[in-house]
Amino acid sequence: MDLSKTEIRDRAEDSQGRKKPRLKKRKKSRLKRLVCWLFIDLVVAALILAGLLYRPGRYRPIGSGSFKPGQVSPYLTYLHSEIYNGAQLGEAFNVVVSQDGINDMIARGDWPLEHEGVLLYAPAAVLEPGTAVLMATANVRGLEFVVTIELEAKIDERGLLNLQVGKLKIGAMNITPVAKMIAKKMYTEQVAAVEVDTEAWQTKVTASLLNDEAFEPVFPTGDRKIRVRVEKVTIQKGELLLRLIPIR
Repeated sequence: MDLSKTEIRDRAEDSQGRKKPRLKKRKKSRLKRLVCWLFIDLVVAALILAGLLYRPGRYRPIGSGSFKPGQVSPYLTYLHSEIYNGAQLGEAFNVVVSQDGINDMIARGDWPLEHEGVLLYAPAAVLEPGTAVLMATANVRGLEFVVTIELEAKIDERGLLNLQVGKLKIGAMNITPVAKMIAKKMYTEQVAAVEVDTEAWQTKVTASLLNDEAFEPVFPTGDRKIRVRVEKVTIQKGELLLRLIPIR
């Protein structure tokens, strides 16, 4: 038997009819891989969406039906009187701010806030050891996400206060690095475009949060002759403790 002729015939037969099944097998294999990757992409997308839509169990905003619109928070009035009266004594004093009181004050703000089509409303605060957690609902084209900001307050050796953003999350997704980068850019652009009073305490607080700028923690008391300096800030479960020193 001539083996060379048999090989030539086998190759010819393969080229004529036996390669087609192999091509079909290859196509099926590619299709399976494609379906597999599409499935993985869908699972990842579903996990990301679930993370974004996650609602923290500690998020419990106060309903607006519990107070009249425009009504000043009774706790704000109480807190103002505590600081004013303590400053009149002329010596260091302590003020305790409760978590419930903070929630009552922020719930009475001018909500919702709107920026470029995004609505922000239903704020809530939780005080944990070393951290103040602020949360609110963001509505983007009908989808609702819970935005969480974890803040830390530190006073350095110079007596300057720095309010730092520890974490920023949408649902369960941590976007802190990206959010900080965007916030710094927005702050720089706003300062360059609009004339702002850099000495106002509101501006200093904003600069500290968005640009990590420490500032002298001196605030008004309602008495033009007396201000208070924050000497110490302690955040513990359910309470914010402030050590204040009157300045004349």
